[in-house]
This record gives sequence, C-alpha cells and structure tokens, in this order.
Amino acid sequence: MGKENGVMFQSFEWYLPADASLWRKVAEEAEALADKGVTSVWLPPAYKGQAGIDDTGYGVYDLYDLGEFDQKGTVPTKYGTKQEYIDAVNKLQACGIDVYADIVLNHRMGADETETIQAVEKNEKDRTETVSPPKMIDAWTKFTYPGRKGLYSDFVWDHTCFNGVDYDERREKNAIYKFKGVQWNRGVDRENVNYDYLMGANVNFAEPKVREELTRWGQWYLDTTGVHGFRLDAVKHIAKDFFPEWLHSLRSSNHKELFAVGEYWNSEIDILEKYLKDCNGCMSLFDVPLHFHFFEASNSGGEFDMQGLLTDTLVERDPIHAVTFVDNHDTQAGQALESAIQPWFVPLAYAVILLREQGYPCVFYGNYYGVESMNGPSFKKEIDLMMDLRKTHVYGPQHDYFDDPDVVGWTTEGDEAHGGNGLAVVLTNKTGDAKAMYVGTQHAGETWVDALGNYQYEAVIDAEGYGVFPCADGSVSIWKKK
Repeated sequence: MGKENGVMFQSFEWYLPADASLWRKVAEEAEALADKGVTSVWLPPAYKGQAGIDDTGYGVYDLYDLGEFDQKGTVPTKYGTKQEYIDAVNKLQACGIDVYADIVLNHRMGADETETIQAVEKNEKDRTETVSPPKMIDAWTKFTYPGRKGLYSDFVWDHTCFNGVDYDERREKNAIYKFKGVQWNRGVDRENVNYDYLMGANVNFAEPKVREELTRWGQWYLDTTGVHGFRLDAVKHIAKDFFPEWLHSLRSSNHKELFAVGEYWNSEIDILEKYLKDCNGCMSLFDVPLHFHFFEASNSGGEFDMQGLLTDTLVERDPIHAVTFVDNHDTQAGQALESAIQPWFVPLAYAVILLREQGYPCVFYGNYYGVESMNGPSFKKEIDLMMDLRKTHVYGPQHDYFDDPDVVGWTTEGDEAHGGNGLAVVLTNKTGDAKAMYVGTQHAGETWVDALGNYQYEAVIDAEGYGVFPCADGSVSIWKKK
C-alpha cells in the first residue's frame, strides 16, 4: 500500500512539450515533492513509442529502448534519455520516494515490416461476431528493432505473438481483424462482448513464448531501473490470469513487495471488485467510480446528492486496494476518457482523497502544476496545504457526516504520536452551511480556524468535543486548531 499516510504523484500530463526534458525536471523537483509529503511517484512510460519523440508512451514500439537507440527518428523519448530516466529514479529514491513505472503490455505499434496473414473482420460493437469471410491481409506485425540490433533481447515479435490488428495495408483499410486460428484472450472486460482488442497489434497472452518474453523483460527492467513497482495500463483488455502470474514471478525472484496498481477503466464497482477477486488481490486499482462521482458532482449544478459521494466506490468497499484520484492524463480535455473535473470542484475532490484515512491518494501533475498548453489552473497551493495536513493531522478516530444532500463533512481526532492534532472538513456543491461535528473531548476549549482561508470565522470546541464548522457556497473549508 505504500508508506503511512502516503501520497502518490502522477508526474506528467498528456500535453507536455515533446522536448525530452521531463526526467530532468522530475529529478529537480524530487526534494520539494518529498518535503510536501509525496511518498511515491508514477513516471510515464519510459520506452520508445511509434511516434518517436512525440509519443506519450502508450503507442509502444520497443520495450527495451528507454531512450538509448536511434529508432523512430530519435534517440531520446518524449521525456528524455535512458540515463536521465535512471538518474531521475535514483534521485527520487535518494529523497525517500518510491518510483512506479508505467507498464504498457497490451499492444505494439509501429512495426518494422508487414506479414501476410489470414484474418476475419469483427464487429466493433461485438468482437465475437464475424462480419467478413476469411481473407489474406497485410498486417504490421513484424518487429525487428534494427536500431537496437538484438541488444538486451533477440526476441522478434511477429504475427504469432498477436491475435489481431486494426489495419490492412493491402486494402488500406481500418477494421478490427482477428487472425485465423487464434482466439481473443479470455478473462477480459465484457464491454463489446469481449474487449481484448484495444489498438495496434494486439498481444496474445495465451501464447507461452509471449508470457516468457514479458517476464524476461520485466526482470530486465527491474535490474536496469531499480523501480519499486508498477502502474499497469489497460488491465481490463488483458487476460486476467496474466498479471497474478507475472507479478508473482517478479516478486519472488526479486524478494520485493513491488507495489502494483492497475488501470481498469470501468465505473461499476462490482466489476472492479470481481477483478480484484479474480486476480487474488495481486494489485490495487484506481478508484474510477469515485472519479465519476466527482465528475458528476462538479457538473450537476448543485443537484448531486453529496450523501452518496463515497457510496459504491472502491475506497468505500475495499480501501486497502483503492488508489483514489481526481483526474489523470486520460481524463484531460481531448483525450479518450475525457471527464475532467470542473475547476471549482477540484479542491473539494482533493480534500476527499487527501484528508481521509482510507485509500492511497494520487495527485495529478495537471491539477498540481496546471496544464500550460491549455492555460489550465494550478491548485498547487491548496494541494500542498492538504498534503501538509495529511502528514500531521489525518490520524486517530475518523467521524463521518455524509448526512445531508448538500453539505457533508468528516473529522479526525488526531493522536498523541502526531501532536494530538484534529481536523474538521466541510464541503458543499451548492449553498454553504455549517455542521456540528465531533472532534473529541480532548479538544474542548480550543479555537479552530479554516486553514484554507475560505471562511472567516472561529469555531470553539465545546465541553462535549463538538464544534460548529461552516463552509461557503460551492466550497470546502478545512478546520484546525488556531
């Protein structure tokens, strides 16, 4: 799960400039992030993508090229060179920060050669339905990596490693093609009946040599970079029996915990819970249902019932396996999963993930620094304050007051080991109001103020341990001892 009251930091957003500078920036920011309470950093994919220096990292070309070889028109990746990546990992670790690598295993893109293969077209909305007779297609499936020349691995990816593609070079046609003689992977999300196929040349996890190569690569990656764990991309598109086996192998051979969090993009809590059960709890998952509650609340014009903000979320059902987040690179404007939280609600959402004991919160680069290319606002000041308070105040018994459709809150009493500091949080997506909440009789007689400065008022804790804590319209207030 990470360190006590840990905070993960996603160190990138989609629209960063393609200037090979991120790894250096990450190293420069390491000490400041550690000082603020960041305990782990999720770095973007470090390997060469099909679009070269312009590739965000998800159009995977060569997993072994971390910005070392002249491939796809560039030596560095969008984020820098292999040495700069390793230097950034080392600097983060020297500052006490764990490093999680973004691992994209579902597909390959930008093949070096085509191969002629018999295939059938599949219905985009029902991947089990065939919509054409078998035909020969020319598919981009041969990866020879001429720039790397077999260094680190002489494994050649060809059509026997994949089960489908989305382009036929012969006819210059886009469609979902499944190769004859192989099946879509089982144990994937049921969207589109079978959601194995996502993009590019789709990796066939039923093929033993593929699993063996990916395990060899995983060991090479750990030996080369020394990272502490993984963010696993697109797990709902990958056979559910793969990651338990892959992670177990790497954890056993490295004698390390190797934290892992999977991106299973589905807002239905029952589906996430079933996946966790099926994979034997081998990873945490991002709390997508909670993100969509934030999204709905921020766009509802005050009509979202705040009593249900945490209902049927992963952090409510299974907090040990919940990585909570507000936004990420995929939810940004213009992206495939676009669902960015409205700016006014962002501080409220961060209060929910940072100032409660349940869950492992992940702070998004785009919320923290702002999205420069879109003049997106920075919430660094508010997030820094909340991370400071998380380090010092989010301890002891927690009392929840999700008892009103508009104004909700919670308190933590604090504990002696952390100075006995209590905290009271009140937020609303509509009209401001006050809540009487219990913070503990040990705080009787204390005067509390809003650390965010959103509400000018002093709350006095009564003899029974209660205070009356207000918040302004569409806002959050965080109350602590003056």
